[in-house]
Amino acid sequence: MKLILLGPPGAGKGTQAKMLVQELGIPQISTGDMLREAVKAGSPMGMKAKTYMDSGELVPDEVVVGIVEERIQQPDCADGFMLDGFPRTTAQADALTEMLEKKGLAIDHVICIQVDNDELIRRLSGRRTCRNCMAPYHVEFNPPQKEGVCDKCGGELYQRDDDREEAIRARLKTYDAQTRPLIEYYEQRGLLRPVDGSGRVEEVFGRIRQVLR
Repeated sequence: MKLILLGPPGAGKGTQAKMLVQELGIPQISTGDMLREAVKAGSPMGMKAKTYMDSGELVPDEVVVGIVEERIQQPDCADGFMLDGFPRTTAQADALTEMLEKKGLAIDHVICIQVDNDELIRRLSGRRTCRNCMAPYHVEFNPPQKEGVCDKCGGELYQRDDDREEAIRARLKTYDAQTRPLIEYYEQRGLLRPVDGSGRVEEVFGRIRQVLR
């Protein structure tokens, strides 16, 4: 099964991705990890990407698609794969479709986890991190035993700047602007599978399993 996973910050995409990988026995392919691995392995596309990364430039779409192509040819992708963080634009989606078609392959499902903005803000703004050991907490879902103090090392818990409400709203606005054309692209092709991301982790995973059937 060949999947693309979409979802805004705070939608629980990372958690669901791990569960899907375990359930389906396919690798999760994250763009960032993939670029780093290709550079480390010294693959032809990895070396090309390195020249852009070293000069602080964005890696062009054709190089990223080339790295995806290298990655999906590896043995662990024989039964499928799940793309996370790619494609980000309709141009990348077109390039991906074209590359897969040449191999006689196609994306089966594009899972889009949807959560109301107010709920996303509640989830993200409640996050706290220990200044010492970086242990994560949440004021509502995973609170420390003593408010503001890390259970593990006694360090001070703080709220990251990007977890403040105004920063979250800006991130969600950017996500919406960037992702809406992509959602429409896959909707027009009959591949989009919207999933309600509210409720418990297991409930959301149950909904994903249903759409994959």
